Amino acid sequence: MTAPVAVSLMPLETRREAIVRAATGADHLGYDGFFLPETWAHDTTALLAEAAVRTRRIRLGSGILGVWGRSAATIAMAASTLHDISGGRFTLGLGASTAQLAEGLHDVPFSAPTERMRRVITQVRALLKGERIPLAAATGARPLRLNLPPAPAVPIYLAGLAADSIRLAGELADGWIPFLYPRSRLAEGKAILKEGAARTGAPRELPLVCPSMPAVVAADPAEARAGAAWFVSFYLTSMGPFYPRTLSRLGFEKEVRAVVAANTTRGSATIPPEAEVLLEELTVYGTPGEARARLARWQAAGAALPILLLPPNLEPKQIDFALEAFR
Repeated sequence: MTAPVAVSLMPLETRREAIVRAATGADHLGYDGFFLPETWAHDTTALLAEAAVRTRRIRLGSGILGVWGRSAATIAMAASTLHDISGGRFTLGLGASTAQLAEGLHDVPFSAPTERMRRVITQVRALLKGERIPLAAATGARPLRLNLPPAPAVPIYLAGLAADSIRLAGELADGWIPFLYPRSRLAEGKAILKEGAARTGAPRELPLVCPSMPAVVAADPAEARAGAAWFVSFYLTSMGPFYPRTLSRLGFEKEVRAVVAANTTRGSATIPPEAEVLLEELTVYGTPGEARARLARWQAAGAALPILLLPPNLEPKQIDFALEAFR
């Protein structure tokens, strides 16, 4: 690979052996990063620890940990531990997650996610530097620091699609991880990152742009397209209003409506002709050659570290095939 590429797995993939296989395979083939999301299954930090001891050089990251399910101190302890286990290869990816996960799984009210993310990033950075946590809620307590060596080198990436979240990434984060963010809008996203960076009042490097996009590779182009169609239709019809609302705001309201109208039956995965552009804007798919060409378009659009999100429930040989495709 001549340009940095990372790999990840769709959250519905819960087989530990498949996750570890993807991590070790990506390490062997020279990928630059392996990121794992956390939703309602495995503890991502534990799986990343296993990946750390079974890999040699690949960078490992949470992609992402929600800011509602753990305290800033718990996040900082996990980041410091993974930094140590991996020999400095860990990247901490954070995000707002969703209201359904925050409230329906963690039993925590979901409100003002941008302020929550600001607070968590600020507290985690302080703890990783070896400083006392800047308390925001229990202000009458004596603030503590971690009883560990400082690990200020841990990069912090922030996921976000709303303008406020992107500005926050520009202001505080080392990387920006947008998911299902249209390729043609990456330049707009970078402009918003610059607005956030300007808030600091001092020269600051822009965060690394690390879009995460569904990636489906197959020898049969029709099979690959069907997999990409499943990804897009699933997120637009089964994951709440956030993604449809975001894509509509970014100029794809007609296409979103067409996908929703074409997928009224549970489990259907149809992208009608009038919404075909969404496959090109949101995913990487096709035969190995076609998929590499589509990935190159993301890189040309400004993706410094594209994160390829593989489908769930792949057979071992399919995982290997997908990883080899981008080698």
